[in-house]
Amino acid sequence: MEISDAFLGLGQEAFGQLIRGISIGKLRTYQIYEGFKVRAHLHKVNTDALRKSVPRFWTRIYERDEDFAKDLGQAILVSHLDMVIAILNFLGVPHENGFFAKDTDAKSSFTEGWEERVMQKFAGVYPAPLLTFYINHLRWELLGAAEPYQPASPSAA
Repeated sequence: MEISDAFLGLGQEAFGQLIRGISIGKLRTYQIYEGFKVRAHLHKVNTDALRKSVPRFWTRIYERDEDFAKDLGQAILVSHLDMVIAILNFLGVPHENGFFAKDTDAKSSFTEGWEERVMQKFAGVYPAPLLTFYINHLRWELLGAAEPYQPASPSAA
């Protein structure tokens, strides 16, 4: 599985929700604003530019632009660090304010059925597309999963 698979598995409408949830302030705080702006081919990153770019971003994901997909994933996740921290704490995954140390091997924290437990615990707290994306991001980044996770009940939004 590539990170673009995690986006594609959500569908274009849910993908658009993720894009609209990007926080320009968080991009600046974590000093990824300029890099994201360049990778996204935007003159300026603001809510209007992001909203208008959803179709173009979707095309790039569909065409498997993995470098863009990684940067986009990072922009989405730093915009929702509160969720990242809550989920990692819930799973007992070692982290430093939502970020992994270089040599972190957290595979033992991901026991059978962890994805459904996360969806159940955080349903209604965070949007289902965001939860599904983060679950798949973890499966891609830490677990080397072959296929994206699809929640049993997509109505958990």
